[in-house]
Amino acid sequence: MLRPESNERADGELVDKLVSINRVAKVVKGGRRFGFAALVVVGDQKGRVGYGSGKAREVPEAIRKATDQAKRNMVRVALREGRTLHHDVEGRHGAGKVVLRAAPPGTGIIAGGPMRAVFETLGVQDVVTKSIGSSNPHNMVKATFAALGNLMSPRTIAAKRGKKVGEIIGRRGGAEE
Repeated sequence: MLRPESNERADGELVDKLVSINRVAKVVKGGRRFGFAALVVVGDQKGRVGYGSGKAREVPEAIRKATDQAKRNMVRVALREGRTLHHDVEGRHGAGKVVLRAAPPGTGIIAGGPMRAVFETLGVQDVVTKSIGSSNPHNMVKATFAALGNLMSPRTIAAKRGKKVGEIIGRRGGAEE
């Protein structure tokens, strides 16, 4: 199968990663007509990430379409200390379910292929993940984005409740008086 030399490059500040390429065949009168479907994840490694899929008769065109779609569909994710998630979260899409857990410094990205691409382009350095159910790259990426959508920072929770951030995260281990 045709693959580009490097599946990671920087466009100014954005980094894109090719997650998967799928060759599909359409049977016509003269034989088979091949097309390609690409799944790409794009991020700035500072908390913004997006994904896109593109289909075309040629691999580079499919990758270009997927990259353009990913750039249009970028979302911002709040990170704790710029390196990990604020709390554990689950996401699902179709038969795919993913569990994302915050991790202490030095853990690294412990994740399967499609999820690893999302976290590397997002800029997360420490996370532990588990994929349950479907191992289809499209479902895993969409479930990961569903989980990241459920992620809330202490600042947003404090704003919703009308409290200060210190009241939300101040008493981690101790009981109130």
